[in-house]
Amino acid sequence: MAEGQYSDIVIDHFENPRNMGEIEAADGEAQVGNPACGDVTKIFLKIRDDRIVDARFKTFGCAAAIASASMTTELIKGKSLDEALKITNEHVAKELGGLPAAKLHCSVMAEEALRTAIEDYRKKIAK
Repeated sequence: MAEGQYSDIVIDHFENPRNMGEIEAADGEAQVGNPACGDVTKIFLKIRDDRIVDARFKTFGCAAAIASASMTTELIKGKSLDEALKITNEHVAKELGGLPAAKLHCSVMAEEALRTAIEDYRKKIAK
């Protein structure tokens, strides 16, 4: 892939994002931002019996940020929390058919949002 170009998968997830929106009374949620580019991603999780039964996102950002959040929500649905925590930004970028080097931080932001949302859930249930 030429530097700066997006794969067809990235373009598809940008133009037709999966799971966009929010979950009212989410079991876990998190918002992370990247000050370097101004992108912000918020992830919402619905969890039952330690499994992610639904995941939604809202992203303010570029095509790569939206595609990364969209792909992340697709990858985690139905997974246990421990399985979801094994998904890294590298997995997300690979599933998207690659990201330009300058846009890899978008997949990192999606991973951070996921990890922080799971942390949020675990803190809530620990109380």
